[in-house]
Amino acid sequence: MKKTLWMTMTILAIAVAGYGIVQYLVLGAESAGLVQEKLQNMTLDDLWYMFIAIHVSGSVLSLIIGPFTLSAKFREKHLKRHRLLGRIYLLGILVGGGSGIYLAFFATGGIVSTIGFLFLSILWLNAAYQALRNIMSKRVDAHQRWMIRNYALTLTAVTLRLWLLIFVLLFGEERFEWSYTIISWLSWVPNLLIAELLIKKRLLPSGPVRSSRGTSAV
Repeated sequence: MKKTLWMTMTILAIAVAGYGIVQYLVLGAESAGLVQEKLQNMTLDDLWYMFIAIHVSGSVLSLIIGPFTLSAKFREKHLKRHRLLGRIYLLGILVGGGSGIYLAFFATGGIVSTIGFLFLSILWLNAAYQALRNIMSKRVDAHQRWMIRNYALTLTAVTLRLWLLIFVLLFGEERFEWSYTIISWLSWVPNLLIAELLIKKRLLPSGPVRSSRGTSAV
């Protein structure tokens, strides 16, 4: 991956992951702005708070690890670590995506937001499954393409917050629910389109990686 793109992505991912850890796992979800907005329209029980903690934990794990699993330089120099990180990454997706399906039914913005986040969680899990299935069959190039798509969806944690900032600045907090309904789709659909463009333009590695230690695998 080109260095500038990789560095920008990594910095944003770590920043949002750090925010998620502090806000949701240290201070508590009830104090988060998104949750306070949600509490104006619905009541959240202990099960929801448990699922949001599970979701944040899995998502943060994958958000931080993802850039290193995509780095060709890291993969070539540290193949065993790449495989280990890949397993942890996919575990994070399983936890984050599975809990995301439950949380989607409580999304701010009603049925449109629920459908948007349901699609996101299902596609996120499917991309992880496809990446795993291909590497188990030693189709390294297909594995790498699916990992690119998967991390594009993982980065929804970043793009959602960027779009929220833009929409609040443009339309104000009084139209938050309307904004969030749009962002429930805008936060991840363009990510996938960009991922496909990057794959097509070969800005990210798409061919098999050769190593004296063997073929890359998760």
